[in-house]
Amino acid sequence: MRRSLLLGCLLTALVWASAIAQDRQVTGKVTSADDGSALPGVSIQLKGSTRGTQSDANGAYTLSIPTSGGTLVFSFIGTTTQEVEIGNRSTVDVRLVNDARALNEVVVVGYGTQQRRDLTGSQVTVKGDDIARLPVQTFETALQGRTPGVQITQGSGRLGSALQIRVRGAASISAGNEPLYVLDGIPITSQDVNTTDNELFSPLADIDPNDIESIEILKDASASAIYGSRASNGVVLVTTKRGKVGRTNVTIGYYTGVSKPTRLRKFLNAAQYKELFSEAATNAGYDPAEEFEGSGLDLNSTADVNWSDQAFQTGSVNQANFGISGGNEKTRFNLSGALNKQIGIVIANEFKRNNIRLNLDHNISKKFTIGTSLALTRTINRKTPGDNAFSNPVQLNALPPIQPIYDPANPTQFNRQTLYYNNLIEVSNANNYANTYRMFGNLFGSYQVIPGLTFRSEYGFDFLNLQEELYQGRLTEDGSPTGYGYQAQSRAMNWTTNNTLSYLRTIGNHNIDLLAGITYQEQNLQTVSTEGRGFPNDKFKKIASAARILSGSSTATGYSILSYVARANYKYRDRYLLGLSGRIDGSSRFGANNRYGFFPSVSAGWVLNEEQFIKDLVPVLSLLKLRASYGVTGNSEIGNFDSRGLYSAIPYADQAGIQPTQIANPDLRWEKSSQFDLGLEFGFRNNRVNGQIDFYDKTTNDLLLNVPQPGINGFSTIARNIGSLRNRGIEFSLTSQNLIGAFRWSTNFNISFNRNKVLRLDVSPIRPTARFLSYVTEGQPLGIFYGKKYLGADPANGDALYEGPDGKPTNDYSSAPDLYVGNPNPDFTGGLTNNFSYKGFDLNVLLQFVSGNDIYNVAGLFQSVNGDYFDNQTVDQMKRWQKPGDVTDVPQARLYEGNGTSVSSRWVQDGSFLRVKTVSLGYNVPGRLMRKVFAQSARIYVSALNLFTFTNYTGYDPEVSTQYANSSTQTANVALGHDFYTPPQARTLTVGINLGF
Repeated sequence: MRRSLLLGCLLTALVWASAIAQDRQVTGKVTSADDGSALPGVSIQLKGSTRGTQSDANGAYTLSIPTSGGTLVFSFIGTTTQEVEIGNRSTVDVRLVNDARALNEVVVVGYGTQQRRDLTGSQVTVKGDDIARLPVQTFETALQGRTPGVQITQGSGRLGSALQIRVRGAASISAGNEPLYVLDGIPITSQDVNTTDNELFSPLADIDPNDIESIEILKDASASAIYGSRASNGVVLVTTKRGKVGRTNVTIGYYTGVSKPTRLRKFLNAAQYKELFSEAATNAGYDPAEEFEGSGLDLNSTADVNWSDQAFQTGSVNQANFGISGGNEKTRFNLSGALNKQIGIVIANEFKRNNIRLNLDHNISKKFTIGTSLALTRTINRKTPGDNAFSNPVQLNALPPIQPIYDPANPTQFNRQTLYYNNLIEVSNANNYANTYRMFGNLFGSYQVIPGLTFRSEYGFDFLNLQEELYQGRLTEDGSPTGYGYQAQSRAMNWTTNNTLSYLRTIGNHNIDLLAGITYQEQNLQTVSTEGRGFPNDKFKKIASAARILSGSSTATGYSILSYVARANYKYRDRYLLGLSGRIDGSSRFGANNRYGFFPSVSAGWVLNEEQFIKDLVPVLSLLKLRASYGVTGNSEIGNFDSRGLYSAIPYADQAGIQPTQIANPDLRWEKSSQFDLGLEFGFRNNRVNGQIDFYDKTTNDLLLNVPQPGINGFSTIARNIGSLRNRGIEFSLTSQNLIGAFRWSTNFNISFNRNKVLRLDVSPIRPTARFLSYVTEGQPLGIFYGKKYLGADPANGDALYEGPDGKPTNDYSSAPDLYVGNPNPDFTGGLTNNFSYKGFDLNVLLQFVSGNDIYNVAGLFQSVNGDYFDNQTVDQMKRWQKPGDVTDVPQARLYEGNGTSVSSRWVQDGSFLRVKTVSLGYNVPGRLMRKVFAQSARIYVSALNLFTFTNYTGYDPEVSTQYANSSTQTANVALGHDFYTPPQARTLTVGINLGF
């Protein structure tokens, strides 16, 4: 046995020695092609093997390779990757070319790909590497500040909450304004299907940002018209990572961090509270002690509680992820997965996501390729109550500081005798879980019929199962006295099939790219729910334990779309570009007389820098492309049966009957947006500086609206096409490589201006609710603020003043006319990104800015009203009027008298802000050190999200869109820029590591 072991070791040593003897050393230096400076930290990899290294501070490297030679791959951020055959050389020097913008980069377009240089439409690309490793639940958050022409609003600090995305402005009043999302070629469910409240949560949170290869946002009609009836609000194409030919790469990553609110508001302490409300009672002719006592308050209380801070906590974030990818010419694969857990900054708010994805591609032959994508996700969201609920933790700020948190008679129990509901009781005695099980799938085959002609068929599905469990214990406000339970299950099944023929042909100077196909999509949504009361105790939380089943319900709905698509792209002499596309959509949502719609587009481009006279005139130009487009897109995001005459069941004395509930409109049709775009793309000095500018004009006609009807016929509304809306704007972006060489510095800047205007409205002006200031009327932007104009306090007597009908101040609120008092639409939005790198270190800083928008803080009606009732007040109310001659915006404190408390511009403020959105500092450990521990690479980093916010807005967060407005799509579209006890975003600091093997 020993002899055999010794012989085996000897043979192993001989083989190892033989292998060493067959290796040889290759050395070299990597420099910049622009200025010849040394490039440290360049990755040098022997193609098809695990051997690799990095250049040192002087750009030098040494690598052991087989005597047979091979190919070295040189890659470095901001430069073009180069592959160099070694041959018999022992020295291989390389000059890397700056790659500020890869014009030959292939980008994803609708139903295919295209070289960026040949695009005649307007679209923006965000790489997956730019958004990976950020501690966000949903990838849209990571797009903020990076996408010109796309305004993304994170309206709430609740985990998993839906974002508001507007591509080139809002194009509808009552239909959806969100873009269409397409994942790996398949449209997916992007609308929240929860049933417990109006708080919208993003189904896109089921997609792991680490799985994303790239995101393309199609903005103009030329780029998006291929998606026809659903493209008026833009199209977001999400492409996930796929395997590539080469060695198998294994990556693992982990990050952890903490979160805190970006801002907390200041409210009165106990001494200030007693002072203000004693004065308010006296001014109104009441005895302060009696009024305090009558409201359950103790004027002599020694408590001094900061209730507003009780709503928030220090949150945490943790994520572990892995990826395995590789393959050969025959088969490529990518397997990835992650575990994510976050504790929110709002008490009792948690979010978990577990996901795994497998992407496979296989070449059956040179002509026949098949592939599949399959992703499984489970998310668990412990939700907090909505903005308008008394159990919303943020509404704790209304409680007087003189009332203690805990019951003085029983310090182990929360105080139940507070002015309003002490919703800390809700935290330990109630829960609301939304459990989502999601499966994304896609199977495709591609066959080359003849050279240049390819048939592709794919089938995709998106299966979403949402389980909701709400239980409120017997101590809670809504669960008292015996507990309340609600459970629901919603199942959304969305499946799509695409069948296309594409033809690519080059004949001399002519390049032709043709596509034609047919697609079909169907979605079905089913929901079952039940609720009950009377539980034995709070340990029993399932509906089966309820003594009384209050209700049970089941619903089903769905829609389908049949489409025919065609596209033609033509290029002549590599400089003259022409594009045509068209789509016919037939939708079940629209009236029998308008079931089908046609959505065409035409575009043209001219690459001027290929012309000799331009080369002679401006030799430093590396790109100058002029493009223009015009097209028509649609919006079908309305109810599935809005065009139909509907009936519903009605019980009477245990007998079943039916009643009409909706009047039919067979003429109901799509909203149609006609858009013209003119763009100029440019680049200088081998694209060290490049950018683009776009001018667009988008007009939406046949606006969809549920128009009020006289109730005399039993129907209050009817869905009709009314009016038109226009968005005009300018977008500008600029990328520059400021410094190259050992120290590299690049900058990306973008800014967008959009002007929205309602051109025609065939109905009376629209106002969502009396409490909101939002208004829709002809000749004005969508959702302008319209109401009484507040002018401050009368210096003589402290009365609240408003602008009267004669333009002069008046203290008669009812006589003051409604006037324009603000605009929630910003003047401009944008972002500024700076990237730095030096000897393995890299730093990324992203600034996001929004300017010129107004915010209406609806909560001011209660928390900033100079002591009108006993709600605790913001500290600025201490600047109230007290004596004749005082000049202030805060009227005299008068208990119960409504002095300045009615809806007005008093709580309208400038919502402009500058936010340090993300900061990331990383260090790439030298490859020679990592190889000692059998690894290829390692990056250690720290990052920050929402690090600083600069604003004059006094509310919790200037980037706000209250979920209180989501009672209907129309209200959500119109009630822009409203804040109502909405929690701020989180400031998150993380530290992480990524390893490659």
